[in-house]
Amino acid sequence: MSSGYVIANVEVTNPAQYEEYKKWSSAAMQAHGAEVCARGGKVEVLEGDWSPSRVVILKFPSFEKAKAFYESPEYLKARDARAGAAVMRMIAVEGV
Repeated sequence: MSSGYVIANVEVTNPAQYEEYKKWSSAAMQAHGAEVCARGGKVEVLEGDWSPSRVVILKFPSFEKAKAFYESPEYLKARDARAGAAVMRMIAVEGV
């Protein structure tokens, strides 16, 4: 079975409120067995015009589990906490 990834590019607009989101999203990641591969570290564009500000990469045992994480009650609580604190661009990707 192939793994699944959640990849997000986040533009934080309210850092204080975003801390609350981080608390709840961390709990959701733990509850769903996410492996944190990257979370807000240094970003350097190597090619193209993409300029992400905060990148998050999570690994899950499968694509279905990655999608289930996003749709879970635990992550819904985090999403509610994030409302108005960030612009989120997030995708689920099937691994090899």
